[in-house]
Amino acid sequence: MSELAYLPALELVRRLKAKEISSTELTQLYIDRIERYDGEINAVIVRLFDDALERAGEADAALARGEDLGPLHGLPMTIKESYVIAGTKTTWGKVEFKDNIRPEDGLAVQRFRAAGAHFLGKTNVPVDLADFQSYNPIYGTTGNPYDPSRTPGGSSGGSAAALAAGFTGLEAGSDIGGSIRNPAHYCGVFGHKSTYGIIPLAGHELVSGLPDMDLAVCGPLARSADDLRVALQTMAGPTAREALGWRLNLPPSDIVDWKGLRVAVWPTDEAAPVSVETADRAIGVAETLGKLGATVSDSARPSIDTKAAHDNYQTLLNSVMTAAWPDDQVERAQAEAARYQPDDLSTEAITARAAVLPHRDWIRAHTQREFIRRAWSAFFEDWEVLICPQMATEAFPHDHRKMSERTLRVDDVDQPYFQQLFWAGIVINAYLPSTVFPTGLSQQGLPIGLQAVSAPYRDYRTIEFARRIEREIGGFVPPSQYA
Repeated sequence: MSELAYLPALELVRRLKAKEISSTELTQLYIDRIERYDGEINAVIVRLFDDALERAGEADAALARGEDLGPLHGLPMTIKESYVIAGTKTTWGKVEFKDNIRPEDGLAVQRFRAAGAHFLGKTNVPVDLADFQSYNPIYGTTGNPYDPSRTPGGSSGGSAAALAAGFTGLEAGSDIGGSIRNPAHYCGVFGHKSTYGIIPLAGHELVSGLPDMDLAVCGPLARSADDLRVALQTMAGPTAREALGWRLNLPPSDIVDWKGLRVAVWPTDEAAPVSVETADRAIGVAETLGKLGATVSDSARPSIDTKAAHDNYQTLLNSVMTAAWPDDQVERAQAEAARYQPDDLSTEAITARAAVLPHRDWIRAHTQREFIRRAWSAFFEDWEVLICPQMATEAFPHDHRKMSERTLRVDDVDQPYFQQLFWAGIVINAYLPSTVFPTGLSQQGLPIGLQAVSAPYRDYRTIEFARRIEREIGGFVPPSQYA
């Protein structure tokens, strides 16, 4: 039965529709696994087991009548705590929102239900969705299924951990600083950071009716690339208000063969060096692609100043992250910003200035980003896919010290904790799609994933690349203690 729990979502749906297993049986299997194993992982922190079994029974009854509920008919799934499910708390790990219960499902949850899925519960996050780890004062700490003493990533850490532990058939997260992709990397699953704007943020919010923020996207996580494709189709598209004027029409994947596919590989960078083992994985994928007939370059890069591009991302990111600060916190940031020279581009200086960034200066940063985006568009006219790391190392041990005190050990060298944000930021700031795919376990037995990146709106291209490379190098490998 553990093998059944780890099957891809689409294979589970195939078996459900073929009546090889009932939705009630599959739902109960996941419930049993959560109750047995989740004590030490702490991934599924809001549990809706009775409702899930009731809806599973409805899916089985519909199938008996000859009704097909959709591409996810009868599939039990979980979803990140930051999404709204009717009657449940949506806190983002913040104590002041511990009683924030909404009466209706959010848009993404509605769309998954319309596709035939139902929900076992919600999965854990860091406070304000703002960490590479997933812990908060409401729900506690989530561990990595490959080693619970290590982080599963953040902020969709509970999402990736639930998939890796075999607690769910499918998941959905969100990403503004790698929050889909770094948990996918740390937990050995697939994650897709969508092109900015194609999936509404409505229903992924603390307060109803907020406008979509800059940089942030929603997207799926899964145990196979094929599952990402169907989940993206389910989640993407305009809201009801927007649908009066436009329709989403993403181009299908244009990858039909490895031969002639143009792939650039960026295995590490002096701005954010990754471990030798991580860089070697990127190089290994490049070698595999070369043998398969792809055209591969390890030197092709977009025509941008990468340090300036990263600084631009940090400025725009911190503007988003500090937008809801109360006045007294802004005043403290103003005093802090005054301590730095205008040409100081350290992370601390950028964060302090961005907290009080005048709108005029935000527009200037936004204009700089547009030039960066144009450089990326030109790059993807010559190269169809870029392969690069997502994080500097495998999953690291839990570290709950103050952010300013944290470092990351990379091949015996301590790096600033947020230096590795470089790899997420170069993609996010240019609004590019990126699919993280697993490359197998490290020497320590921990997953290593890489990003497949492409031009805006080429989401199905990066997902198809991940699907094809999964066939060549292998995909998700369950953690042995839960398999």
